[in-house]
Amino acid sequence: MRCPCNSGDTLEGCCGRFLDAPADTAFPPTAEALMRSRYTAFATGDTAYLLHTWHPDTRPASLELDPGQQWYRLDILDTVRGGPWDNDGGVSFEAHFRRRGARDSLRENSRFVRIGRQWLYVEPLKNS
Repeated sequence: MRCPCNSGDTLEGCCGRFLDAPADTAFPPTAEALMRSRYTAFATGDTAYLLHTWHPDTRPASLELDPGQQWYRLDILDTVRGGPWDNDGGVSFEAHFRRRGARDSLRENSRFVRIGRQWLYVEPLKNS
């Protein structure tokens, strides 16, 4: 099975290795890799991973995904910093989905920070 993040790799060889790993054992090495794995978590309904990779200052107490929303394509539009030696970064993306037979998309410029070895999603940048 191909990874939902649109990398072209298998789920197991791409985002699955982060989603399926026990907490605090495997971390995406860049902000973009975290963005891709979070998209895959949305696509597969993995709310535990989404909450675990959300910065505690902005993380909601709970998260309920719309079961009628099907995520089918992720386009990474731009990245700013967010590499293995950075402590912060941004990823601009467009995520495509279907809901009730209609196609739509979500564009966002997301802010990420790295704490120790773990990248965390913080929030959408205000200009998204």
